[in-house]
Amino acid sequence: MTPEEFRLYGHRAVDWIAEYLAHPERYPVLPPVQPGQLTGALPTRGPERGEPMSAILADFERLIVPAMTHWNHPGFLAYFANSSTPEGILGELLAAALNGNGMVWKTSPAITELEQVTLRWLRHWSGLPEDWFGLIYDTASTSSMHAIAAARQAADPESRSQGVARGLVVYTSEQAHSSIAKGAIAVGIGHDNVRLVPVDAEFRMLPGALREMIERDLAAGLRPCCVAATVGTTSTTSVDPVPAIATVCERHNLWLHVDAAYAGSAAVAPEFRWALAGCERADSLVTNPHKWLLTPMDCSVFYTRRPDVLRRAFSLVPEYLRTEQDPLAVNLMDYGVPLGRRFRALKLWFILRSYGREGLAAVIREHVHLAREFAREVEADPRFELAAPAPFSVVNFRYKGTDDDNRRILDRVNAAGDVFISSTVLNGRFTLHLAIGNYATTKAHIERAWQLLQEAAEPPFSGYSIR
Repeated sequence: MTPEEFRLYGHRAVDWIAEYLAHPERYPVLPPVQPGQLTGALPTRGPERGEPMSAILADFERLIVPAMTHWNHPGFLAYFANSSTPEGILGELLAAALNGNGMVWKTSPAITELEQVTLRWLRHWSGLPEDWFGLIYDTASTSSMHAIAAARQAADPESRSQGVARGLVVYTSEQAHSSIAKGAIAVGIGHDNVRLVPVDAEFRMLPGALREMIERDLAAGLRPCCVAATVGTTSTTSVDPVPAIATVCERHNLWLHVDAAYAGSAAVAPEFRWALAGCERADSLVTNPHKWLLTPMDCSVFYTRRPDVLRRAFSLVPEYLRTEQDPLAVNLMDYGVPLGRRFRALKLWFILRSYGREGLAAVIREHVHLAREFAREVEADPRFELAAPAPFSVVNFRYKGTDDDNRRILDRVNAAGDVFISSTVLNGRFTLHLAIGNYATTKAHIERAWQLLQEAAEPPFSGYSIR
């Protein structure tokens, strides 16, 4: 492709993106496709000779876009809804053009240093300790895995050379994300050595139960090494009592990791910093700008007050990567599994600069406001009930009927194509889950979701059991 051709097709691609962001509602949020449908529409073998970009772009719009679940749609209200903003997309575009690889400082000083600067800004805006070390991984699953690996290193320094000793134990709540258990599996601790701590009526970890489980394991000759608390659980966005959990960890010298992948972003608005109370006592914390800070996937920020332990767990420098450099230079490869690192900080920098802290806080506040308005509508309708507190921008609720009734409502709402909500299970009951996180989501989108829910709850239903 010549520079002239790149300009031509680059303009076409940017025009398509601008139109897509301006009118995403032209597409159903969930694609009306069946498994294998796209596969069957594509050639079984790749082309022997190159094809023109005009044909590739045409097939992108004809085949790929209709098979997409549109996470960037303002009617996407499932899981943890998120955004890819124009500012972030421009940063991603330029990062792809530069194609840098931040293995060591010398391979790309800008990648290393901009990452440190942007994470310093975010740390300050969130009220986190100024001396914490930060770096960017892809997702919270990777970040939490590195936290557990650091905890393993702290508890069992010989694990790096000899493998993991038997009997190390990780603790997290029944409501924690599955990535905590996966992280324990990945670093060799094992799924059987992950303890799920009971929660209270608001789905928050019970510190007393945690303490009892630790003491029981110690009495059995096991070696507790890590506790993972959650600020904004995946199902309910509940906030574990981190100060009390930190006290338990300090008493037993355990690594405390805080999974704030979702709710950590809310701290850019000072009135939500209560959620991070006690986190300054943690050994590590993860928060995902790609969830609620308008950043394109993927961008997971990992902070630790003990980078020396993380470095001891992972630093391995072959001769071909040794460099003569200032001792102040940071080699990001020393702090995790990945060697290659793309320029994720650039898109985050674009967003932090273009929105500013107050602009991002305004988005957070509006999303929380919309969620609270929706929760009030649920409470006012005798056919529905809230299933959990809604401290942020996620609302869990149920139709006062059977689980099958709620499943039918979910399917009918999502079949309309205007919105997409998801589900979870709370206290053994199938529960509807609505999450607000896209920068373009407005009151009209939430009203449409509520209208569809009300219509889906009307007869003909068998098995009404309104309380």
